[in-house]
Amino acid sequence: MTTRSLSAAAGILLFAISNVFAQLSAVFSPPKAEKVPVTDTYHGVSVVDQYRWLENGDDPKVKEWVAAQNAYSQEYLSKLPQREAIVDFLKKVRQEAHVRYGDFEYAGGKLFALKFDPEKSGASLVVFRSPEDQASEQVVVDLNTLVEGKVFQSSWYKPSVDGSKVGMALGTGGSEDAALYVFEVANGKQIGEPMPRVQFATAGGDMAWSGDGRGFYYTRYPQGNERPPEDANFYQQVYYHVLSTDAMRDRYVIGKEFPRIGETALNTSHDGKHILVTVEDGDGGKYEHFLLAPDDTATQITRFDDKVVDVQFGADDSLWLLSHAKSDRGELDHLATGDVKLKDAMRVIAPMRGSIEGTGSLGDMGRFLAGDHSLYVTVIDGGPEKILKFDLHGKSEGEVPVPAIASVSELVPVAGDTFLYNAETYTLPRQWFQYNGTGTAIALPFKTQTNINLADIEVRREYATSKDGTKVPMTIMMRKGTKLDGTNPTYLTGYGGYGISETPYFLGSFGRLWFDHGGVLVDVNLRGGAEYGESWHVGGNLLNKQHVFDDFVASAQHLIDAKYTSPEHLAIQGGSNGGLLMGAVLTQHPELFRVVLSEVGIYDMLRVELDPNGSFNVTEFGTVKDPALFKAMYAYSPYHNVKAGVKYPAVLFVTGDNDHRVNPAHSRKMIAELQAATASNLPVMLRTNANAGHGFSTDKDEALEEMADIDSFLFAQLGMQMAQ
Repeated sequence: MTTRSLSAAAGILLFAISNVFAQLSAVFSPPKAEKVPVTDTYHGVSVVDQYRWLENGDDPKVKEWVAAQNAYSQEYLSKLPQREAIVDFLKKVRQEAHVRYGDFEYAGGKLFALKFDPEKSGASLVVFRSPEDQASEQVVVDLNTLVEGKVFQSSWYKPSVDGSKVGMALGTGGSEDAALYVFEVANGKQIGEPMPRVQFATAGGDMAWSGDGRGFYYTRYPQGNERPPEDANFYQQVYYHVLSTDAMRDRYVIGKEFPRIGETALNTSHDGKHILVTVEDGDGGKYEHFLLAPDDTATQITRFDDKVVDVQFGADDSLWLLSHAKSDRGELDHLATGDVKLKDAMRVIAPMRGSIEGTGSLGDMGRFLAGDHSLYVTVIDGGPEKILKFDLHGKSEGEVPVPAIASVSELVPVAGDTFLYNAETYTLPRQWFQYNGTGTAIALPFKTQTNINLADIEVRREYATSKDGTKVPMTIMMRKGTKLDGTNPTYLTGYGGYGISETPYFLGSFGRLWFDHGGVLVDVNLRGGAEYGESWHVGGNLLNKQHVFDDFVASAQHLIDAKYTSPEHLAIQGGSNGGLLMGAVLTQHPELFRVVLSEVGIYDMLRVELDPNGSFNVTEFGTVKDPALFKAMYAYSPYHNVKAGVKYPAVLFVTGDNDHRVNPAHSRKMIAELQAATASNLPVMLRTNANAGHGFSTDKDEALEEMADIDSFLFAQLGMQMAQ
């Protein structure tokens, strides 16, 4: 059959499937949402909000509407012809999956890790005598059995300096509202009562042990009458707690001068005598740093305007600073032990072609570290990452072995110049390595074992040209030999915000499912991330946010022009800030896509700053109080740009009741608007999970069902048939 004949056949099949699903949509009509207009005026502009009433998730009327939406979605999704086979595939993959390990920490001569068992909903904290000795594994605490009838999730954990104790921020239901539990490592025994609300959503939380292990510093939100209710999740401060004492007697250390939207991270020096306090001003990428002495005296090292984005202790407890003051790609500076004056910092590593990476976010492990004689620096250049090695004076000593087009997410110091790191690619699962400063890296027994083999997948790096001429990199993946005739079902994803870079990740079971059914998968490195340094981030935030959407649209058009796919075969996906991306391109270019999958997204840009954690987003998006920013946000706000009578693509929104990062009200309002407006007869659906926060369900079986719904929806809308 010729390419022309194949295209015609595919078009006939897609037309037939479209008719079937149009009929299904007619049979299963979505629940109606009452329009109750509320008018706000911004800088002389009147804006009508038809679905303000859907913001109140506690209103019984809203709960009833959400339940009706879920019933509608499940009635539709459960009847999709491919769903049963997809469920069977996912169950088979889970049965064959192996345990995996992550979030490594090394303390007191022990290696700590979180262990994820595919047959369990929660993780376990385990400890090993050494990185090479997996057989010595000991369970410290199993989050599936800690409390009968509950499954906990760990936001983070910190072992004491001597490795004898560990603190864990634990919550349930994916809410990220976590209490701090402390355990003895030797026997898993809990020490004292949990300390409530040490961690919450965007502002996060942290702890750092004192060197003697008798207590710890920790982040604390307002307690009792310390702040009014509206400030319950703001004004994070640092206190010190002595083990087995009443938390109400804990002493205040620092934080009253921090911003209302300050986000705080704490780290202990190697000798246990000092605490490094890092404060981020909301989510905008500005930081200040303080050093706490043993008597709690705080010395400020950097201020927000100094553009020092990361500070870490060296092996000798001197300070290493990643600075953007002279280059947005970063330079690495050094302050000798005992010296805390920024003006005395000496440049050691100058800016280079790639961008030196810092923590990326406060919860991440270090992306650079200093050993006894060597510096290890993670560098990103457009998306892929590598690890460069230098001596302590900045002389290049080559690279640490990392696969091509890979990501490196954690560097874990062990001792001397030895450290652990992981690496993964789109086609190779995450593997942990140990490197001692010379020779080759040793592969550790903590590889993510999988029966998924993606050796037959071709990986290409190409560039789209955005509206303003900017070259936007993307990674395109497909089975070797795939014909480019414009008929390939294609899955395009991106993020573009908060200086968070889109780096390679193992595609796993979804990749295998997608590729085996003729799919092309594309990951695009949009502005708003930091793939080319801070200027790439700034090019996609605040008044420049439209650039992110233009980059994504240009990427889609590139795929169409190059015959990878066509609009009727193109599905797009994004989550959180990537959900905003989905909403914006959906409303700006509805003709360009067949399917839109958006998870925990932001859609009402005029009211996002009023959400419980909305203030943290102002540094990234802006505020409606500023006329220019209001104009920019109103122009792209997805909720305000839905037009009646437009033929919108098939849409599936996924959200969770316990999401404290992105208010699920955004999804409710946007779906109500789209359902009332669309003229395409394609389904527009909302799936709300009662046991999820800012991501998939915390229950493994519910998570599988959610994945099955998503995959079935994609297959059905793109005319993909499950192989026998």
